[in-house]
Amino acid sequence: IIVCLQRKELFTMKLVFEKNNLVKAVDIVQKAVTVRTTMNILECILIDAESNCIKLTGNDLDLGIETTLEGEIIEKGSVAIDAKIISDLVKKLPDMPITIEADDKNIVTVTCEKKNYRLNGLPAEEFSYLTEVEKNVSITVSQLELKDIIKQTKFSLSPNDNNPIMTGELFEVKNNNLKVVALDSHRIAIRNLNVDYDGNIYVIIPGKSLTEIERILEADNDKKVTIYFSDNHAMFEFNSTRVVSRLIQGDYFNINKMISNDYETKLEVNRKDLIDAIDTEMIFIKESDKRPVILNITDNNILLSVKSTLGEGKEEVEVEKEGKDIKIGFNPKFLLDALKVIDDETVTLTFVNAMSPCFIRDGEGSYIYLILPVNFVED
Repeated sequence: IIVCLQRKELFTMKLVFEKNNLVKAVDIVQKAVTVRTTMNILECILIDAESNCIKLTGNDLDLGIETTLEGEIIEKGSVAIDAKIISDLVKKLPDMPITIEADDKNIVTVTCEKKNYRLNGLPAEEFSYLTEVEKNVSITVSQLELKDIIKQTKFSLSPNDNNPIMTGELFEVKNNNLKVVALDSHRIAIRNLNVDYDGNIYVIIPGKSLTEIERILEADNDKKVTIYFSDNHAMFEFNSTRVVSRLIQGDYFNINKMISNDYETKLEVNRKDLIDAIDTEMIFIKESDKRPVILNITDNNILLSVKSTLGEGKEEVEVEKEGKDIKIGFNPKFLLDALKVIDDETVTLTFVNAMSPCFIRDGEGSYIYLILPVNFVED
């Protein structure tokens, strides 16, 4: 007599989710998952239901994101699962409850109505949990304020890591003021915000981390985010999510030496009019050309001009000018990057001479943008 013994699966985890809740949570934590790595565990998200709540975590060791979501815990447990596969899969499932089960061999079963999928997971023990950050030093701002601050500075970050300091933003708190600074070799972006903290904080947060945080934050002035700081990490807590970022070590640039209130020419101009004019002039500039837009500032107007192999354009914009006439050239993209993140209807630009930077700032000092000019040859 031959007896066939069929192994009975031992489920060590069984959870049921509403599709929208699961999709949103996976999308949040996937932002901290490494795309290209030789370590399979870094391509995974952790599903942890060992306690009385369900947490999803992504962690590439520089940036970690953990979020808590609603779901029914039928059997407690945990498993690591490939982030891209589970993300792609749950988005394609019907808008019905989704069951995720894992057995003692880390085989994961995903079920939704009549659809059933099996995929290989990894032991939860191999996953790196978020670094614990002490909650001794912190500031609290609205989610809208932090989202805006990141959006209004991140474009000035250096796109490469030849100098790691330039790939991060300075968060400096002094005298109840938060100053956020980003710069590359051509420009500086500064935002200031009042906060309820009278101590000193001086850290450099990677731009990559801030970009992912901005994508998760809600544009809501009533919802708060608390930022905790330690020697090596910053932790952002908001809604049901924790984001832990490793800090960039080193000394930031002495920004105060680069910022000046002196000027020989000051003008006020309608922001939208100036944006529209620069946008139009850029039609005649190939990206490979790197031709400047030339601003010829005289009484009550700016004459913007561009000349390239594609043609030439000229356009006048009315301004209110104080001081000397000036003719100066800029990379048009750098001007647009700053102008497009400002909300004011009218902006103030100041200049010392054609070889010195342009400053764009408001009267309250909530933002300052410094843009270096470029040389140009008169035809």
